[in-house]
Amino acid sequence: MYLCGTIAMDRAKFESQKAFAGEKKASMQRRCVDNDYTARRMYMVTMVTEGRKPLFGQVVGRSDAVEPSPEVPRVALSPLGEAIAQIWQTIGSYHSEVKVVALQMMPDHLHAILFVKERMEKPLGKVLLGVKQACNQAFRKVMPVEFVAVAQQHAQQSRENGLLFAKGFNDQILLRDGQLERWLNYLKDNPRRLLLKRENPDLFRVQRGLTFAGLSFSAIGNRFLLERPLKIQVQCSRSISEEVLKMKTNECLRAARQGAVLVSPAISNGEKTIMRAAFEEGLPLIYLQENGFTDLAKPGGMRMDACARGQLLILAPWEHHNEKIAIKRGQCLQLNEMARAICEG
Repeated sequence: MYLCGTIAMDRAKFESQKAFAGEKKASMQRRCVDNDYTARRMYMVTMVTEGRKPLFGQVVGRSDAVEPSPEVPRVALSPLGEAIAQIWQTIGSYHSEVKVVALQMMPDHLHAILFVKERMEKPLGKVLLGVKQACNQAFRKVMPVEFVAVAQQHAQQSRENGLLFAKGFNDQILLRDGQLERWLNYLKDNPRRLLLKRENPDLFRVQRGLTFAGLSFSAIGNRFLLERPLKIQVQCSRSISEEVLKMKTNECLRAARQGAVLVSPAISNGEKTIMRAAFEEGLPLIYLQENGFTDLAKPGGMRMDACARGQLLILAPWEHHNEKIAIKRGQCLQLNEMARAICEG
């Protein structure tokens, strides 16, 4: 189920949302330590069921279907899913400061875009705790008694376990132009992405300890691209001229059309230009990135489709971090050296 409302924000107040700073805790259920959770803000909130149990329904349809086909991917909600969706849709009836802009129910989790329209007396986390308690009541009412009893026992055995939802939640804060549109597209596309992942499990499963050319990576995507006989490193100076970049782009695309795999961390503008052109043409790519993957990570946006086509392999030599950290020069040199080793290997 997907619910989307409308929202309007004046520019000055939008800009005021950008004015927070501070490091994030190393947890997918982090709170931004310097953010005022009672202030006017917009958030994308994610909650998962305890144990990732698919209690809210099932994804139906075909991943290749488009509107207005009745086979467009969607979530057919269970009775519990219907009850939980109703609770979330009526948050504004109990907390007039909060507007539910969009809600996407998935089998084992939900995403909600929330707009705190004006300052609240208590922080958003307290509001969401009340929502969780209402959802727990629906869980006890809708689910079989024996199922609820097991869940209650499980929750009581550890302070880390919840009843219906796992403890805590993940939130992202709206900070940039275009971010809201990306959130809305992400929520709407979630059912299709799940179907793609189920249809191509090996292409979307995070692979740990993938070794090649004496190097070890975490990976998502088509690992068989490493076995292609010809791999070409894409590396450009930051001072490359437009004329030279155009020539290099044409050379790389011509080689990729003949079966070569382009390999790069795409750090400089020239490297990004070449890799983007190859990506848009559907040519095979191996992309190295500084940040690693969580266990449930999956590619974002058009990369999801590229992985489903077998066009893309994403490699990460280092562990995942939640904090947004600027890549260091030494890491850039290391990634480029890895790209070279992969091509020679």
